[in-house]
Amino acid sequence: MTIEQNESLTKKPLFNPQGDLDVRDRRMIGGNTTNLNDFNNMKYPWVSDWYRQAMNNFWIPEEINLGQDVKDYPHLDAAERAAYDRILSFLVFLDSIQSANLPAIGEYITANEVNLCLNIQTFQECVHSQSYSYMLDTICSPEQRNEILYQWRTDERLLARNTFIGDLYNEFQRDKHPFTLLKVMMANFILEGVYFYSGFMFFYNLARNGKMPGSAQEIRYINRDENTHLWLFRNIILELQKEEPGLFTDENVAELRAMLEEGVRQEIAWGHYVIGDDVSGLTREMITDYIRYLGNQRWMSLGFEPLFADNVEEPENMRWVSQYSNANMVKTDFFEAKSTAYAKSTALVDDL
Repeated sequence: MTIEQNESLTKKPLFNPQGDLDVRDRRMIGGNTTNLNDFNNMKYPWVSDWYRQAMNNFWIPEEINLGQDVKDYPHLDAAERAAYDRILSFLVFLDSIQSANLPAIGEYITANEVNLCLNIQTFQECVHSQSYSYMLDTICSPEQRNEILYQWRTDERLLARNTFIGDLYNEFQRDKHPFTLLKVMMANFILEGVYFYSGFMFFYNLARNGKMPGSAQEIRYINRDENTHLWLFRNIILELQKEEPGLFTDENVAELRAMLEEGVRQEIAWGHYVIGDDVSGLTREMITDYIRYLGNQRWMSLGFEPLFADNVEEPENMRWVSQYSNANMVKTDFFEAKSTAYAKSTALVDDL
């Protein structure tokens, strides 16, 4: 039975002895859950793979030595230094707001196994925030650190970027209709799959230029986690397409598409602002082509046609990004000669 689109969703009870026991009755939203975490009876089989991948990805920021970064940071050129600071300010804010937003989504998810995934993601977003703080605490003075952390309040372009996602999150705080929840899920999908990537490519570009290797490795681990988060929200949306087809009217799909197009536009504009043609190894054209390619990948992974006809294939001059994002790429860590990526974990390929 599908939910009524014009009725507000009800927050699920925490203790619900009358909840459905038959896994066939379980629903992503609008179900009647007991909240029992039963790993042997899952409606969504992909959750088991997701859970094990996410657990295998466990890492701590301090395992990465930033000693070389401490030496490199004062010698970055002006454009690199400005980009480093602005991008870190952007990333730390969004991962912080993610850790606050995900529990709000989970209150309305009635598939207990999916809530397990959301809780793991929340934990990982907190680790990411700590990672950025570790980077700043290590390479900056306390005064510089605070200035960078709060650039999102003083830089108008940075504030506008955060406002786009933040307003969508706040909308669901006020409006509990099903489509508003779907828009929040789409905003998460955009955040994890498009919004971070100008920043990620910047750090990888520094590394391939022989600078800030520890920062790049922190970002590799974060990128690996974000890929699992992207996988999670892609699958949630695909399940909703099957369970709640009424949410995916032509009008609603057009609104979701417009959200993704705006996310792509903003990410390109942000990349032009913080990187532009001023950082060796990257250009505005490279940023534009790569972010449009990512937008296409994300929209196509939901079962739709490409957004941009000229950007279906990965740009040849940006293939190094996927190579540098592989957490297993660096053979030794910076403490001692051993594998940087845990043997139990493999890098998740960003193929969404």
